[in-house]
Amino acid sequence: MNDHDPQPSGARRRRPRYRGTHPRRFEERYKEKDGERFPGIVDHVRAQGRTPAGSHVPVLLETVLDRLDPRPGEVVLDGTLGYGGHAHAFLDRIAPGGRLIGLDVDAEQLERTRSRMRIPEGVTFSCYARNFSGFAGVLRDEGIVAVDVILLDLGVSSMQIDDPARGFSYKHDGPLDLRLDRRRPVSGADLVASLAESELAAAFREFADEPDADRIARRIITERSLRPIKTTRALVDLILTVKGIRRSDLRERAALDPRALHPAARVFQALRMLVNDEHAHLVAALRNAPYCLNPGGRIGVISFHSGEDAQVEAAFAQGVALGLYREASETPETPTSAERRDNPRCASALFRWAVRSAG
Repeated sequence: MNDHDPQPSGARRRRPRYRGTHPRRFEERYKEKDGERFPGIVDHVRAQGRTPAGSHVPVLLETVLDRLDPRPGEVVLDGTLGYGGHAHAFLDRIAPGGRLIGLDVDAEQLERTRSRMRIPEGVTFSCYARNFSGFAGVLRDEGIVAVDVILLDLGVSSMQIDDPARGFSYKHDGPLDLRLDRRRPVSGADLVASLAESELAAAFREFADEPDADRIARRIITERSLRPIKTTRALVDLILTVKGIRRSDLRERAALDPRALHPAARVFQALRMLVNDEHAHLVAALRNAPYCLNPGGRIGVISFHSGEDAQVEAAFAQGVALGLYREASETPETPTSAERRDNPRCASALFRWAVRSAG
């Protein structure tokens, strides 16, 4: 029996064992993952500028609510349901009589979120294990012509990042997976093993603004000729070597500035986007969005690097030029210093919005 198996009736539940005085691994942080039972530890972790394991802080929540302005009785499409942080706020705003449709490509996370959603009386909620690029088909299935609000949050949730088994973490060792939808056939390790040097370098530059893109790609080709790169630790060690950073230096840097970007963050982001074909899905969603909004409907997109933001900016500008959007944000909105302090993972967030024209 492991520490997460059901206990026999009357049995005393054993505390997960870990080395040292504080849990380090994701599976050991049972208090952080059960905030309702241990609210004190959750407050303590947040005070340190960290996100409790197994939880997620919705990015730019007040800004999103202000710009998208969900109202009672409206229909909202949350194309990236995640932990449900934005969705819960939407539910409160659209009651009574509103309708929320949630999508998430991660079927495992979707089920956990579905089970914890609190639906106000008089509000309809439905969710689908689909990529947000397919929201037009979902609306047809629901018998809905158009919605009043669309939100797309292009980031990865903290639950996915924190769980080493998902392969998104550059801080904890695990398989180099990076698939949001585990039904996809190709993992991060597969791409690292198969892509040409030029393809890897281009992805690191275009999807993550990685300054050492060429050197890291060249080193990957060299290393994989000697041994497969199958774990997150192996890839992180390779990146640190290229950048001339020792792990001991990394710990010192983190101690001086806990919010500093990890040297491997950009490469992991680029690989995640490649594995999940995120560029193509965003293009499709932005193309279809204005035709799925009611007159006066609002769309908002939260992106996390300049390439994605440029895509959103261009799509909204084209929509305005074609008369599909009445107006659109001229510059992206970013988290306040207080938000960055309370939720370091939101530091690179960029939010843009647009309003559907009346015709």
